Amino acid sequence: MIGTGAAIFGCAGLTLGEDERDFFRDYDPLGFIIFARNVETPAQLARLTADLRDAVGRDAPVLVDQEGGRVQRLRAPHWREWHAPLDTVQRAGADAARVMALRATLIAAELRAVGIDANCAPVADIAGPQTHPFLRNRCYGEDVETVTKIARAVADAHLAAGVLPVVKHMPGHGRSTNDTHHDLPTVTTDRATLSATDFAPFRALADLPMAMTAHIIFAAYDTRPATQSPAMIKAIREEIGFQGLLLTDDLNMQALAGSLGQRAALSMAAGCDIALHCKGDMAEMVEVAAAAGAMTEATRTRAIAALAQRRAAKSVDIAALEAELSALQGEGAHG
Repeated sequence: MIGTGAAIFGCAGLTLGEDERDFFRDYDPLGFIIFARNVETPAQLARLTADLRDAVGRDAPVLVDQEGGRVQRLRAPHWREWHAPLDTVQRAGADAARVMALRATLIAAELRAVGIDANCAPVADIAGPQTHPFLRNRCYGEDVETVTKIARAVADAHLAAGVLPVVKHMPGHGRSTNDTHHDLPTVTTDRATLSATDFAPFRALADLPMAMTAHIIFAAYDTRPATQSPAMIKAIREEIGFQGLLLTDDLNMQALAGSLGQRAALSMAAGCDIALHCKGDMAEMVEVAAAAGAMTEATRTRAIAALAQRRAAKSVDIAALEAELSALQGEGAHG
């Protein structure tokens, strides 16, 4: 079974309110996303994810941002704390892909234990000297080969552990000198350079089931942010070759202008499959749902294909994985 609404929503707090339950039942969004405001203990979080699925009467995907480092919604004391990805990669050297795969496996196991089955990772953006600090240490490297190799390892580890990876931020966020939570960046790099650099990791990862857009203007293509640009969505589908389920980045980010309804409508008209709204504000969710509407047949087909890649987690020895990670890093396992 799959939903009918072309959106993924958050919820307001630690438990599901009756108004939220009714709204989710009626709109039937594709799935849900968890934030720190929704997280207290493993038992509480497992109840919440079960209640979200119960509201729509099916095994809806439940997403989270658990990259490790600054961007992780599940934190100590109940969950492992991790260093920023770029710091971990740089310390690991030649072992970086294995280290990041090990930590992705451990992260995925923690997520599955509380009913979360999709993680907004890997980050396939290429870090550069100009990359804004909000993103830079979330990246895996400064060149195409490194980023591609590690992102593939992270994605494969998630899939093996029963968690869908959502690669971000397509078609590439590394040239952003602004924090898109607050401002809209413009990248003036030419198409040939973008294709050979920023777009290249995403092209190599184009077989992954799900991806998230970047709220960035690529001036060589359009004057609109990629999330709302038909030209950029065409580039994602044709130049990069991604045929999976394409989510917007969070519509609440202030890189986008206009009302929430306008932001959702423009994103869907450009060719995004799913409107992502994370805030958990009921009035805003109603507005986004009205603008996003029902999934098209093309989106529904992509969603079914993406969710079909959810599989039972391979059995792993967590203690052995932690020991290997510690040995590779020469320190505690939480690298």
